[in-house]
Amino acid sequence: MESNSIRLTAPEISSLWTQYLFETMSICFFKYALEHIEDKDIKEIYSTGLQLSEQHVLQIKTFFEGEKYPIPQGFSEDDVNVKAPRLFQDTFYLYYIYIMTLQGLTGYSLSVGTSIRADLRKYYIACNTETMSYYDTIMDTLLSKGLFSRPPVLSPPKKIDFVKHKSFLTGWFGERRPLTGMEIGDITFNMNKMNLHVALKLAYSQVCASNKIRKYIKQGMETSNKQIETFISLFFEEKLNSPITWQSLVTDSSDSPFSDKFMMYQVQLSTQVAIAFYGAALSVTSRRDLALQYGIFTAELTKYGEEGVNIMIENGWLEEPPRASDRRSLSAGKMINNN
Repeated sequence: MESNSIRLTAPEISSLWTQYLFETMSICFFKYALEHIEDKDIKEIYSTGLQLSEQHVLQIKTFFEGEKYPIPQGFSEDDVNVKAPRLFQDTFYLYYIYIMTLQGLTGYSLSVGTSIRADLRKYYIACNTETMSYYDTIMDTLLSKGLFSRPPVLSPPKKIDFVKHKSFLTGWFGERRPLTGMEIGDITFNMNKMNLHVALKLAYSQVCASNKIRKYIKQGMETSNKQIETFISLFFEEKLNSPITWQSLVTDSSDSPFSDKFMMYQVQLSTQVAIAFYGAALSVTSRRDLALQYGIFTAELTKYGEEGVNIMIENGWLEEPPRASDRRSLSAGKMINNN
């Protein structure tokens, strides 16, 4: 077993830093949600989520303290008003935690792969294990309440076959081949994710204090809706069912439960995650038109995300992530002192 006196590496510190922001954000959201959720099953899920996030925050602080590394500011009670009126219906909260838990599982798996020190590996393996159990409960609840829109099913072929023509790649000219099961799965998941983005942006556009941020969020909502429409058209062409939208689960409240900083972070987070999953989908698709769409979507979101970063910098909301020492500045300072 390695000694904990061994310094954490740059990827290890970065994983902890990123998780700390995510967990403190989640704590704020959980506490607000628990003030309004009436369904006992969904309430229990959120109570468990709050407990897990609070445990994670305490453990991450311990890691930072051991490294004598500054604990990030993240989010706190200043970023949430738990007594604000209900902004989301109970069903939305279940869809929200479904998507966020999937994102958490992806993040924990990546963190296990980039962790070297034994105690950190053990921590992320534990996070992954408990989150898989948590996800299982969420999925069972969605299914038991008849709220989960299953992806399309495939008719079994009569026999196995192999690709014989380059037309398998066709997407612009000629007859396009049907979507593969993997392509269908990626489109379904990305549509669900975008449905969450649209619902969140609709809600936040109703309650944010800044007109500039409201305009920015509405712009993002238009982009997300446009991308969803493209996915729906692909499924319509194949006579496949599409996931349901979640916008109707937002109430008409205009009183904000969250700070503008909090809402901008969530919008930025959803943009970054969407880019990552589009990249993953692009890597396994072999139909040219679909690959082109993922490339266009990624470019749109990258530009949108950059605009959001600038807004956060202007407002002093963007915490600087862990980075290497600026050796050039240190060297330049030394030269000035010697002169």
